Amino acid sequence: MPSSERRKEIKRRRHRRKKVLQFAKKLDKATVSEKVAMAEKLRQLTPGGKEIADRWELEKR
Repeated sequence: MPSSERRKEIKRRRHRRKKVLQFAKKLDKATVSEKVAMAEKLRQLTPGGKEIADRWELEKR
């Protein structure tokens, strides 16, 4: 039996939240090039990725 759209969206949200938390843990030790890669992945992962990248200052030069 196929799952409802609501259930799929909840699963997507949980996955995005988990990935963002993983990036947050790696942030302190990340080099400049790793931070740029993180920012790119965040923008692709979630609609609010640009705001998260700006808040974390991932592309600060």
